[in-house]
Amino acid sequence: MFLINSPSASLAPKIANVNWQAKLNKAAHHTSDYSSTEAIFRRGQAFNISLNLQTTVRCGDNFTFIASTGPSPEESQQTKAIFNLSQKAASGWSATQEPSEPGCMNFTIFSPANAVIGRYKLKLQIASGNKVSSTLLGQFVLLFNPWCPNDDVYMANEKERQEYILNDSGIIFQGLEKYIQPEAWNYGQFEEDILDISLAILDRSLSHRQDPAVDVSNRNNPIYVSRVISAMVNSNDEKGVVEGKWNGNYCSGTNPLQWSGSVTILRKWYRGRYKPVRYGQCWVFAGVMCTVLRSLGIPTRVITNFNSAHDRNINLSIDKYIDISGKTLHLTEDSVWNFHVWNESWFIRRDLGSFYDGWQVLDATPQEKSKGLYRCGPASTRAIKEGDVNLDYDSSFVFAAVNADYVTWIHYSNKRKERIYSDTRKIGKFISTKAVGSNSRVDVTANYKYPEGSSKERWVYKKALKMLGVRSTGKRTKTTRPRRQCTVAWRQNMTQPAQKPSISGKLILNASPVIGQDILLTLALRNLISDFKTIKVKLRASAILYTRKPKAEILQLSRSIKLGSEEVKNISFKISYSQYKNSLKDDRKILVTAVCETKQGASLLVEKDVVLQDPFLTIKVFGPTVVHKAVNVQVTFTNPLSEVVTDCVLRAEGSGLLKEQLRINVATMGPMESSTVQFEIIPYKIGTRQLQVDLVCIHFSDIKGFVMLDVAPAQ
Repeated sequence: MFLINSPSASLAPKIANVNWQAKLNKAAHHTSDYSSTEAIFRRGQAFNISLNLQTTVRCGDNFTFIASTGPSPEESQQTKAIFNLSQKAASGWSATQEPSEPGCMNFTIFSPANAVIGRYKLKLQIASGNKVSSTLLGQFVLLFNPWCPNDDVYMANEKERQEYILNDSGIIFQGLEKYIQPEAWNYGQFEEDILDISLAILDRSLSHRQDPAVDVSNRNNPIYVSRVISAMVNSNDEKGVVEGKWNGNYCSGTNPLQWSGSVTILRKWYRGRYKPVRYGQCWVFAGVMCTVLRSLGIPTRVITNFNSAHDRNINLSIDKYIDISGKTLHLTEDSVWNFHVWNESWFIRRDLGSFYDGWQVLDATPQEKSKGLYRCGPASTRAIKEGDVNLDYDSSFVFAAVNADYVTWIHYSNKRKERIYSDTRKIGKFISTKAVGSNSRVDVTANYKYPEGSSKERWVYKKALKMLGVRSTGKRTKTTRPRRQCTVAWRQNMTQPAQKPSISGKLILNASPVIGQDILLTLALRNLISDFKTIKVKLRASAILYTRKPKAEILQLSRSIKLGSEEVKNISFKISYSQYKNSLKDDRKILVTAVCETKQGASLLVEKDVVLQDPFLTIKVFGPTVVHKAVNVQVTFTNPLSEVVTDCVLRAEGSGLLKEQLRINVATMGPMESSTVQFEIIPYKIGTRQLQVDLVCIHFSDIKGFVMLDVAPAQ
């Protein structure tokens, strides 16, 4: 019943306009940051609308709302809800009338916490006497709601919600376990078009093209949505967003190292009519997926696993083969990457039970197929830690990435092989993510496994091994070769220490390695026993990708050294700039190996990863940053080479600071010359903002930097 008294009328009331109460609803639903005029709400929470009427309402008029989403809305699929005033429908949707001025009607509409997310149409049907009118009130977007206790993605801590939903910039950790580097990333989930693009990604998926009605009806479930996004962020199966590439040159696209954020990538895919963007590697896939999931309302963060195993046959052993010169041989499809980046999203696991609620691993990097498509997860971190490798989805693959044992073999020309190194602790180190509320690093290794070497950690490992040995995981479709069966006893034997070495060695950097300068190293060898020894040493240096795959040979040396009883001797050598300059133009990683052999046949392998340090770059902002007020930025950098550098470009981006990526051509720089570039930014959002700069040059790999700015409201 309505409180409005009106004379009888022969026609149903007419609506002049609809007020979606944008400011009120955006604040209540934490959607004020979206750069969109569209109404954006979160499920499980009420929103308000007002109707201005051209005619009056009679006491007997009946109001029915219809909310629908997808191409074929059906009540049975939860994609259509029909609900009357003050009556909660079976679907969980409801509407109530609020007090209002004459000629206006105010309504509060409530969506259930398990509603399908996506773009909805809202219709109002008014029955007045024997007349029925139907009016499209407009469209709105419904998102997951981490603020709602009944939503599967509910996150209780407000500071965590601010970080994992509302923070539009972040840090992705890269480098080596002993040289961890923070790299800035612009997620930009609230930038113009990004929410539309995120919804378009769902609509371009293979499952949507096969059965749109069923696909949309499943979008109430974060398990389903995140799994679809995992497949769609890479382009391997579904013409998704990013095409991966890990070798050769990148002249037909963008070098993955040159991306600084997701916004440019997502817009390029969308504006290019869904043509995959070239090229990405793991941190690019993870950065893009974080943007999409945060934009849809799923709490998400980026995780870096150092010494990350890619165990193709899921036997929890990574076997590396080298020849007697130290060259890596490709006799296995297993590999260990210096680091690998994936995502974690926060939601409950109704399919597994409450023990497995919380952070779930998702990986969009196309490494293996999962039930027919290149995707990975969601895999519960609790399942991984407890060795429950039989649980959905892909927990065995992630378990191996952080827990596999590492075995190194020398492969001789006569097909004989010798196991020289076995390590149960190398894989899965310093698993890292950005801290809540700051750019510092947080170690989350304890979320994935018990302390290395502890009885609990070894028990979990054996439990997982037993599971994998007695049954196929069924979670990943192998396309390369059949998985070999392994027994617990066989693996225990393989992880026993190799033959006890009679010599030890260590590769030492004499000075911090800097691009453009020679790299000075020393191999220190020690005789561990009293016998006199003659040792043949073969030194090799290779330019490598972060996947540890060699790109180019840089150096080969052979030496012979005599060691007396327990004697220590050093071999000094250098890698000159002229030797590595042509191999490190798009990356700065070198793997140095030394294979040491005694006449008695014992072998020692010594390895060292060398990462050349970033050249000098500073960012200076002149004056306070105030919203809608121009401020100048100065970037200073130095040519690190002893030669002239041309064709450099400075790029800048940052959500809330620059609406499009800025590109500035840089003047020719002489040897070791410093250069300064100035540009203007006009911040358009308040709060803490991340400004990134990137000097791109054909002569050396990118020089990157970032600065955090606190943008104040206008006075």
